[in-house]
Amino acid sequence: MAMNFTAAAAVSIPSLSSGQYSTVYNLFSLVIASMLFSGLYLLLAQKRVAPRYRNALIISAMVCGIATYHYFRIFDNLKESYPPGTTAVDPHLLSSVQFNEAYRYVDWLLTVPLLLVETIAVVALARNVSKRLLTKLVPAAILMIILGYPGEMTLDAGPRLIWGVLGTLPFLYLVYVLFVELTRSLDGRPAAVRRQISALRLILVGTWTVYPIAYMFPVIGGEFFGGAGGFVLRQAGYSVADILAKAGFALLIYRLARTQSILDDPAAYDYGETTPTSAASQGVRSAA
Repeated sequence: MAMNFTAAAAVSIPSLSSGQYSTVYNLFSLVIASMLFSGLYLLLAQKRVAPRYRNALIISAMVCGIATYHYFRIFDNLKESYPPGTTAVDPHLLSSVQFNEAYRYVDWLLTVPLLLVETIAVVALARNVSKRLLTKLVPAAILMIILGYPGEMTLDAGPRLIWGVLGTLPFLYLVYVLFVELTRSLDGRPAAVRRQISALRLILVGTWTVYPIAYMFPVIGGEFFGGAGGFVLRQAGYSVADILAKAGFALLIYRLARTQSILDDPAAYDYGETTPTSAASQGVRSAA
């Protein structure tokens, strides 16, 4: 099975309607704003969490920053690939510059392992436990992205399905490590912390399931899923999933870091906010 990796993208949609182009354009703009300002917020909020959890916030900000950079590249690539017509309602015809889906995979190759690193960092496990989990999670994440890339570069159902299945195998292993092995390492943690960690894992894995759904649109085929409509849906799926899995996930990382900081040192980090974090703190002090 031959695969051309030299092309920027094997998926070439001949044209987009003005409405389709505007939809993708606005989605990319939304992603850039979400990533950029979530990353800035995390950097500015460093002192609101205890030092042992700040690495998780820094890594989260890095993820948002890397994604922002790549979405600027994707955004510019869209404008170059589908320039406007003579009038506002004219279709946007594909230029000599192909739309480059490889930008996404370069982004994911960097950010998906970092998402797992920030998850382990915010839990603040013993060094040897964290190392053991990360040596399983990070290689599996990299393998998942690498195996998915060849399928993204073709509209042929057979190769796309084969590479998609191969990429799913390390994903299933990630789920096992996150929900089985990580759970074993959480014994003795407060209930509020365990609940938030469970929510983190569910949201991370849940948002990741959006990617294979969008990935499989060309396999479904037909004029819609295999053409311009499928292209728009795929970009929408990837973009929404990126917002949830990076910007949204980063804010949950911050919330968990705040909860643990307050439980560790209420005098230093409980600012009297009416939040679930404060409630957890009050419960611990009442029990004491």
